[in-house]
Amino acid sequence: MSEHTRKYIPRPELKDRILSTAMEAFKRHGIKSITMDDIALSLGISKRTLYEVFPDKETLLREGILRAKEENEAYARQVLQQTDNVLEVILKLFERSIEQFHTTDKRFIEDLNKYPQVQQLCRERLQRDSEEAIRFMQQGVEQGIFRSDINFGIVDRLLREQFNSLQSNDLCRHYSMVEVYESIMFTYLRGISTPRGAEELERFITQYRSGNASH
Repeated sequence: MSEHTRKYIPRPELKDRILSTAMEAFKRHGIKSITMDDIALSLGISKRTLYEVFPDKETLLREGILRAKEENEAYARQVLQQTDNVLEVILKLFERSIEQFHTTDKRFIEDLNKYPQVQQLCRERLQRDSEEAIRFMQQGVEQGIFRSDINFGIVDRLLREQFNSLQSNDLCRHYSMVEVYESIMFTYLRGISTPRGAEELERFITQYRSGNASH
């Protein structure tokens, strides 16, 4: 797309294209290895035009992550309109996360530590998400899916600490992010499930493993 053509693209549309292009590149190659020059070149626009929309790389990354989180939340609301079974909702969100991990390089997770604004955004969203997750887990208790003797404030904190630690340890250098994420989530869900919930979970895992083995 030439610079001349770009002049006729509304600014909101240009911003959306920049975010889509940049985030795809960041996820595939890591954040550090992609420059603003690379992004401008791939879009066929000048770097000056890019900086008019996003003043720096960290602002661009922050906006991209914020948009991704909003898209995930919209998907969650869509799932909740289809079912009120807590475990079913969690497993659908798990499958969506796995799809995203398949197109995300390990370097993307590791590079996030280098951007303070992004880290602050993640911490703020994490606190809000944790409060909602705990309320959601209590619904699972009421549905007979999760155990009633679990302190979900503690286990939710432990779960998120595990995910946060992936940015600073070398686990993902030895195993794929998909494998690590599966191990954390399945171990967590098995630990909090009632016999009924465990039966539903194991049925899902069997189908999930079978589907992955056929690909």
